[in-house]
Amino acid sequence: MGRLPSRKPTSFDIAYLAGVSQPTVSRALRGSPSVSKATRDRIEQIAQELNYRVDKNASSLRSQQSKTLALLFFEDPTPDGSHINPFFLSMLGSITRQCALRGYDLLISFQQLSGNWHIDYQDSHKADGLILLGYGDYEQYRERLTNLVDQGTDFVRWGLPLTDEPGLTLGSDNYGGGLEAVRHLIAKGRRRIAFIGTASSHAPEFEARWKGYRDALAEAGLDSDPMLQAEGFSSEATGENAVQAFLENGAEFDAIFAASDLIAIGAMRVLQAAGKVIPRDVAVVGFDDIPASSMTAPPLSSVMQDLKAAGEALVTALIRKIDGEEVESCALPVKLMIRGSSL
Repeated sequence: MGRLPSRKPTSFDIAYLAGVSQPTVSRALRGSPSVSKATRDRIEQIAQELNYRVDKNASSLRSQQSKTLALLFFEDPTPDGSHINPFFLSMLGSITRQCALRGYDLLISFQQLSGNWHIDYQDSHKADGLILLGYGDYEQYRERLTNLVDQGTDFVRWGLPLTDEPGLTLGSDNYGGGLEAVRHLIAKGRRRIAFIGTASSHAPEFEARWKGYRDALAEAGLDSDPMLQAEGFSSEATGENAVQAFLENGAEFDAIFAASDLIAIGAMRVLQAAGKVIPRDVAVVGFDDIPASSMTAPPLSSVMQDLKAAGEALVTALIRKIDGEEVESCALPVKLMIRGSSL
C-alpha cells in the first residue's frame, strides 16, 4: 500500500495504511488488550515509520479518565454577534453545576461547523467525552456525528432523538410542545394561526414543533394554510422577515406560533411597528422560554424546556456512556408558560 503525502500524520493515516479502523489504531497505541498482538505490532511499526507522536495527555484520556468533559457550542445566527443561541447559554449553568456535583471539570469551546473538530478531537482533545449544543443544518451536521461514532468518541448532543441517528441524543418533547402551544391559541379563539420556522429534516426540532402545530389544527377542524407558514432558522431576523412578508401579501392571521423565542421576538417587533396590538390583534407563542421571553412587552408566552433537568440528563448520560453503560436517547417533558402575548 502506497505512502501518504508528506504532512503531519494523524491516527487516520495510520488506520488507512494498516487497513484497520481509526478506533483500532487508538486502542492499539494505548496498549488495549482488545487488539491482537500482530495488529498492534503492525500499527506501531507504521506509526514509527511516519514519525507519529502520540499526545500523551490525549492518549491517557482514553485509558485513564481525565475526569473532564468538553462542552462544544456551535455557531448560530444571533443579533449580538455571539453566534451562540441564548437558550444554550441558559443551559450552561445547569451543565456546569452537574459536572461539579459528579466530580468532573468542564472545558467549554466554541466551534465553527466548517472546522475539523470531528477529526481533531481523538488525537488532541483533553476530555473523556463531548457534550454538543447547537448544529445549524442537521443534514450537514449528521456526517460529523457519524465520524465521531466511527472514531469511538463518547458524546451526547442536545437535539431531537431520531430512530436512525448516529450516537446519543437527548432533547425535549418538541412535538408535544407544539401541540400544546397551538391548542392554547385555539382555546383562546384563534383560527388563523401562522407558523414560522423551518419544517424539514434540515431542522428536526423545528419540524417536530411544526407537526404538533399541524396536528393541533387538524384536531380542531382547522386547515393548515401554506400561506401562513414561513421558513427560517432561529433568529430574530427570521421572525421579522416572515411577518413583514405576511403583511405585504395581505395574509389574514390572528396568531403566530414561532419555532423559537428569538423568532417570536422578531415577529413581535414587526407586528408592533405595523400598529398591531399584541395579543388583541395577533397572539404570539414562542418556544424555549429564554430569559428574554419574560422581558418583552407584553411578556412572551413560550414552551419551556426544563434547563435544570436537561443539564443533569446530558451530564449523567455522557458519564454513563464513558463508563461503558448502555444509554438510550430520550425526550424530556415541556411546559407551556402562558404570559401576556397570548392571553
